[in-house]
Amino acid sequence: MSPRIRGLAAFRAWLQSRPQAADAFMALGLLLLGFVQVFVEDQPKELKAYYVDPDAGHILLVIAITMSLTFRQRHPMTVLAFILACEFWITVQHYPPTIPDVVAFMIAIYSVAAHRALAISALGGLLALVSFNVMLILLPMNAGLITYLMDNALVIGLWVLGRNLRLRRAYFTELEDRAARLERARGTDARAARVEERSRIARELHDVVAHHVSVMTVQAGAARRILDRDPGNAREAMTTIEEVGRTALSEMRRIVGVLRTERDADRAGGELAPQPGLGDLGELLDHVRETGLSVQLWIEGEARTPSPGVDVAAFRLIQEALTNTLKHAGPEARAWVRLYYTDDDLTVEIEDDGRGTATIMADNGDNPGHGLVGMYERVALYGGELRIGPRVGGGFGVRARFPLEA
Repeated sequence: MSPRIRGLAAFRAWLQSRPQAADAFMALGLLLLGFVQVFVEDQPKELKAYYVDPDAGHILLVIAITMSLTFRQRHPMTVLAFILACEFWITVQHYPPTIPDVVAFMIAIYSVAAHRALAISALGGLLALVSFNVMLILLPMNAGLITYLMDNALVIGLWVLGRNLRLRRAYFTELEDRAARLERARGTDARAARVEERSRIARELHDVVAHHVSVMTVQAGAARRILDRDPGNAREAMTTIEEVGRTALSEMRRIVGVLRTERDADRAGGELAPQPGLGDLGELLDHVRETGLSVQLWIEGEARTPSPGVDVAAFRLIQEALTNTLKHAGPEARAWVRLYYTDDDLTVEIEDDGRGTATIMADNGDNPGHGLVGMYERVALYGGELRIGPRVGGGFGVRARFPLEA
């Protein structure tokens, strides 16, 4: 962008932030145009019989009328009354009309209608219409019926234009306020969904940690009983306690700071059940196939056992993606689940050839917050990466990478 264009853009932004300065510049431009008319153009011969030549008093009146537009947005009714008084004096003194005072009169009518409430703007419009007709009567010449009607229609039209623009401005302001409220509500819902999903993850990890602590307790008791007569097995039990303890601590770090919320009685029983993992993936796919959705599973690489939290998170991600596919991909859709194992991470892909964006963008109505927000929360919790978007060739895809040792 050239410096000139940047300068014009900056000047325009400056004027938009200072409406009174913009009105002052408009008034100055209108005044310069009026001076050209007064000092350069001669009055037509047919008008010299009705109007006197402009003098200093006339010029001062035109300057006052035009520059009063500087305050048209802050004090539109006052500006209109001032312009009407000056126009009335110009008419009485038989000064010829000029472009600045005529245009200023029209802008003042518009400003009252556009910047004041209905009662005040109606009063201003009525005052302008009556004053205008009085000035037409006081003109030193007969304007004719057609001219009279057209001039009155112009005054009324300017007032109606101002009212319509005011209503339109109020409508757009209301739309902006509504959009802001919806955005705030959406942000609140998203925060609530994140809290809900984190609470669910914390409960799942709580069960994992509780299981590990139980194993540690059993192993410690066994080691204590056989410590004297079988030191080798006792040492093996201690090693198991150490490994399980490290795993439990790793999972415990993830639920620190997350409050474990209570649930109603009808859901409490389900939360006490063992948490599923990738070992239960076959059963999940069988249930999905029973609903009529064709699902295929591919496993590449040497399968390795991930940490318990990653195991639960990967299973829940596949479950959520397939649930959304069932709901939104359509009756003829097919789905593919792929697991890629490497030495360091596990990549999970769920794809379908259904209706595309609707597959994932719609949230799970039965479990609020377990849609996109839940997927991102689960993957981010374990330091993974998640990509969600349309699939090449149609449909939708979810791809997540979990480090095996989170």
